[in-house]
Amino acid sequence: MDDRNLMENLLILEKGACDLFMHGTIESPTPKVRETFKKSLSESLCMQDSIYSKMQQKGWYPTEQVEQNKISNVKQKFSSASN
Repeated sequence: MDDRNLMENLLILEKGACDLFMHGTIESPTPKVRETFKKSLSESLCMQDSIYSKMQQKGWYPTEQVEQNKISNVKQKFSSASN
């Protein structure tokens, strides 16, 4: 397994952990349990961001800019749908 695959696997696992911690936070029955999940979620999000940043720096997670007119079209579509 090369470094890129390793980082992709780490990112997938970390995103899964974020999802579990988020649901744990939402569904927690007591403030102490909720706070524990919330803290874990925050730490996991930081780790996910770190992995993503390293992948992006190496060109392994490319992103593209969206044209402003496409953003405007989506905004208009959803603002007219809510009226």
